[in-house]
Parts: sequence; structure tokens; C-alpha cells
Amino acid sequence: MSEAIRVVVVDDHPVFRLGMAALLDSLEDVEVVGDAESAAAAYDVIGTARPAVVLMDLHLGEDSGIEATREVVRRHPEVAVLVVTMQEDDESVVASMRAGARGYLLKGASPAEVERALRAVANGEMILGPKVAARAMAAVTSGRTAARVPFPELTDREREVLDLVARGFDNATISRRLVLSPKTVRNHVANVLNKIGAPDRSAAIVTAREGGLGVD
Repeated sequence: MSEAIRVVVVDDHPVFRLGMAALLDSLEDVEVVGDAESAAAAYDVIGTARPAVVLMDLHLGEDSGIEATREVVRRHPEVAVLVVTMQEDDESVVASMRAGARGYLLKGASPAEVERALRAVANGEMILGPKVAARAMAAVTSGRTAARVPFPELTDREREVLDLVARGFDNATISRRLVLSPKTVRNHVANVLNKIGAPDRSAAIVTAREGGLGVD
């Protein structure tokens, strides 16, 4: 008898999380060894349960599933992350793969598609769900090149903040322009610097401008 594929399900919607866990537990040679609703909880569960595969939503309340994927892969490179999300835009797919995900599946996938994707990533393969793959193939066959989104690892709001930082605005000005509290702006700036690997604000400005932000 082959060893069961150990799985952790990470999703902030309890009904979906528990339903997915029930589906996976019904599959032969698949064992759900934990679940989590946030990034912090996921790190704890994964560190303890040592799964082979993690099913990861991209929206975890205030947490980013893309950042959580990157951190899981950094801490546990042997773990395969399969993104399962409602997001089907090209930018989310690209950012997830860059973060280290081995598969990308939409939440509307059938049980058979979920099983196929799970077994594929557990076997070391890369896989895209049918709808996502169809979009990618359509782009290739039509000769279109998807517009490059600078810094796809950032959320839309973080990208907006970085653009204003690159334009030389201080936090107080950014707060007024975006109608955000000063504390929220500080948090966004700190997150942006961490995600783009900039040691300080000056370095972030240079990196942002090189990436096409902060210029007209």
C-alpha cells in the first residue's frame, strides 16, 4: 500500500475549507493532516504536520496567499503548494508561480480536477486548472502578450503606495491622497520594502523607478 499524500488546507472561509478537507479525505491514499484560516496559523500547522501538499487560497483575510506561498516554500521547499482560488486573472497566476506554487486551480473546479491537480503537484509536476490553462493557451495562439504588471508580488494598494513613494511623496501626503490613516500607510510602506527587498525608502524609490513606477 502506497503512503498517503498528507495535505493541509489553508482558506479563510470555514465552509469551503471544511468542505475541501472532507472531499480530500474521501480520496484514496490522501490524508488531510491540518487546516488553517490565516498565514500565521498555516505556518504553525505546516511546521507540525509536515504535509506533502498545501492547498492555498490567495485571500486569507488581511493576509496575502501569495506571500504565504512564498514563505511556505522558503521554510519548507519540499512542500508543494497548490493554489485554489477565485482569482483567474493572469497577474495572480504569474505572481503565484513566481512565489513558488506548483499548481493553480479555480474554486469552481470539479472534484475530479481537484484530485488530478493534487496528485500532479504531489508527484512533482506543475499544473494549471483547465480554465486557467485555456486562458494561457488563448494568449499564446492569438499572439498576444499579456501586459506586464510591475511588482506582481504587491497588492494593488501596495503598488499604488509604492508609486507615490517613487514620486517623492512622504507618508503624510500619501495618507491624504489615498484617504488612509498614517498608520496604515506606514504599514503598507514597511510591507512594500520587505516584499521588494529594499533596505530603505531611498532604495525603494530607485527600484520602483527602474520597474516603471513613479514616472509618467
